[in-house]
Amino acid sequence: MTELFPALPYEDWIPTRETLHRFAQIVGKVRLAASPRRNHWWNVPLHLSGRGLTTRPMTVDGARIFCLDLDLVDHRLDLTTADGGRWSFSLRDRSVASFSTDLTAGLAALDLPVVIADPRPFDLPDHERPFAADTEHATYDPGAVTRYWRILGQVNLLLEQFAGRYSGKTSPVHHFWHTFDIALTRFSDRVIGHGAETDPVTREAYSREVISSGFWFGDPTFPEPAFYSYTAPEPDGLPSAALSPPSARWLEKGGAHLAVLTYADARATADPRATVLDFYETAYDAGAVRAGWPASDLACAGGVTDPVLATSRAARPGTPAAGAVR
Repeated sequence: MTELFPALPYEDWIPTRETLHRFAQIVGKVRLAASPRRNHWWNVPLHLSGRGLTTRPMTVDGARIFCLDLDLVDHRLDLTTADGGRWSFSLRDRSVASFSTDLTAGLAALDLPVVIADPRPFDLPDHERPFAADTEHATYDPGAVTRYWRILGQVNLLLEQFAGRYSGKTSPVHHFWHTFDIALTRFSDRVIGHGAETDPVTREAYSREVISSGFWFGDPTFPEPAFYSYTAPEPDGLPSAALSPPSARWLEKGGAHLAVLTYADARATADPRATVLDFYETAYDAGAVRAGWPASDLACAGGVTDPVLATSRAARPGTPAAGAVR
């Protein structure tokens, strides 16, 4: 038996986290360069695979398909092409500079002319230093990375379950390589106007009203892992709303408010999965009610929208919808 949410204190893996974060940013910037643009930048984040993180299939010429995978079980980077090409190397004992150099060599060896527009960290303290010059970040603890991967997998399933309760526009579950968090976003599809001073990344990401739910591993401003939710734009009175469990709270950050439930508080409950789902639900309700969303119309109990099937399942709890196992 494995623990549902293994312990991973922020302080215990800072050097490894800093290295892995930059590995993920390099992979993510390849994804950004070799994927067709999608609304709200949905083409850019990484997704979970059965062994770690994946870019999903990409192309630079519209013909040859390739993919990058961070295998966090065997701790390797795998670059593969649909026509059988492969370039792979270990993530252990490797600096960010050597990761960048070896990945660049692999792309060249497989004749994949990917050009990263800005090969430097995004929104990190060393954002002026090219990845290829970063020999400072070179710590990689496989045990800590394995725990990180197990936590990602559990949170991914929680967010998938939470997504099934909503029939409106919903993003996939994304692992954002720039902020190193995993999240799911619900949309009301109400268009949001931005001033001319708003940067183009933010304008596209928040061109519609959203309520986002996720998990991040902590940073220097909040040095502990936590589940979170926010509504953007933030409606009046949001931080006055009650949250569940009682240990959850509203945190002011960047002029707005996050609903926050620390990972430690969730782990301490008798049923962490139910606790986190209840937290997400109360935080969503707080934003949806105050922003005037038609929450009852968008509800989707158990992932079923058809009223006949929904009534049938309600009458026979635990029974899968017809056709679900075909």
